[in-house]
Amino acid sequence: MLEVKIDAESERDNLGRTAIGKSNAKIILIGDHSVVYGQPAIALPLPSVTTQVVMTSAPNGQTITSRYFDGPIAQMNQNMAGVAALIATLLDRFDAQSTPFTMAVTSDLPAERGMGSSAAVAVAITRAMYQFFQRPLNRERLLTTVAIAEKITHGNPSGIDAATVSSDVPIWFVPHQETLQIPFTLRGYLVIADSGIKGQTGQAVAAVARRKMAFPQETNAEIAQLGTLSHQARTALATPNLTQLGHIMSAAQQQLRGLGVSSQELNQLTHVACQNGALGAKLTGGGMGGCLIALCPDLTTTHRVEASLLAAGATKTWIETFNLEEEPQ
Repeated sequence: MLEVKIDAESERDNLGRTAIGKSNAKIILIGDHSVVYGQPAIALPLPSVTTQVVMTSAPNGQTITSRYFDGPIAQMNQNMAGVAALIATLLDRFDAQSTPFTMAVTSDLPAERGMGSSAAVAVAITRAMYQFFQRPLNRERLLTTVAIAEKITHGNPSGIDAATVSSDVPIWFVPHQETLQIPFTLRGYLVIADSGIKGQTGQAVAAVARRKMAFPQETNAEIAQLGTLSHQARTALATPNLTQLGHIMSAAQQQLRGLGVSSQELNQLTHVACQNGALGAKLTGGGMGGCLIALCPDLTTTHRVEASLLAAGATKTWIETFNLEEEPQ
């Protein structure tokens, strides 16, 4: 795509301009860990848990405000290296290195909980900057641009986070093969609960790799079963069959426990959720901490499950509805 340079008149036009970029959280519905070994995974966007970037023209300077850093973009710390590289790349792309602006980042997403926090920030920044500089942005360009930040933040990201936090429908993901937005007609509710313990994705992935070397037959069978459950979940999403999806989620949790990536806290919280009416519950993401998800058939059950999880030690909860005409309550 040919980029048009911003001339002095365009710079004047930028004065008083405000642009807003948004994204949402994500969770892995099914396929945690098995996706590392080539099995499919399904990720769900959570539109009620959002990140927003407001970019506004300024008389001078380029500054950012966020929960991790407030100040000149040129002085961002190492924790913001991915964001800094993304902004610099886009300013170069638009030939706008000296354009003054302020950027305010606000996010409902907790960090290190497997909800796609870094990807959500990168998506919202990219959308805000393309809107601010009045450039067209399609989905392919969005995802390749967001990858600039994600590669610095995560080293070798799969791309599933960026694909999901920028989507309004589930993502079917097979490593190195396909990333598809898939339709679903499910009705029901999802409770997402933070165990209060930071997820340890790196340690969990390494633990599965060690287990695979020590017990290859058993571990390979668990990974293959998780792949089978992903295929079954895709069918349940489209059929729709809420009860079946709940059974699939609980079956996946059993396999993840077998792989050694759950934790005492997650095991207890998933048990509490099912005891209080959830159709199924499982950890989501890397495990060894982080979040769990519980599927519920109606709002009354949803609130009972949410209350029971908080009473059992969850530090925060979110409710997502699959009933598109309703708002989470």
